[in-house]
Amino acid sequence: MSIDHIVFDIGKVLIHYDPNIPFSRLIPDEAERKWFFDNVCTHDWNVEQDRGRTWADAEALLIEAHPTREEHIRAFRKHWHEMVSHPYDGSVAIMEGLIADGQDVTMLTNFASDTFREAQVRFPFLTKPRGVTVSGDVGLIKPDIAIYETHANSFGLKPEATIFIDDSAPNVEGAKAAGWDAVLFTGADQLRADLIARGVRV
Repeated sequence: MSIDHIVFDIGKVLIHYDPNIPFSRLIPDEAERKWFFDNVCTHDWNVEQDRGRTWADAEALLIEAHPTREEHIRAFRKHWHEMVSHPYDGSVAIMEGLIADGQDVTMLTNFASDTFREAQVRFPFLTKPRGVTVSGDVGLIKPDIAIYETHANSFGLKPEATIFIDDSAPNVEGAKAAGWDAVLFTGADQLRADLIARGVRV
């Protein structure tokens, strides 16, 4: 079946994300910074904000467990804007070109509700697709199959005619489990090739 719907992830596909950008300044010692991310502001902790937990609750939880680290814990949200330092111009150009060509483009992202709206202001191209499912809004996160089904239902996508682009292998597999085609994003050139191979005009 031809591809009628193209769905983009956002972080590390359209915009860069790296918590080390501000924290290399806030915690200059590399070993200490690694310990902080491994034990305090961990990936699993941050994912819960993507699932909908408020930053106030998230910070309170960690400050209770690590009271001497309060300043650095609060710095995670305070300096979040530095973590999303720049767009990926190549993949943004592909997305904008698809939209200009009349292709149906939407976005599906693991993102906290408030930081996503901040990102849309900083990167206006995030307002150009037909719509977006934000994990923090729906209380589901990739690769849970339910978020792909929610997105498909919300935007009237035919799973077998949908391709998903994500930088995370588990998220790609989640999309496939939902009946979508999906590709792992490694760069704009490969993405262009992947789309052309599926008959999508790029």
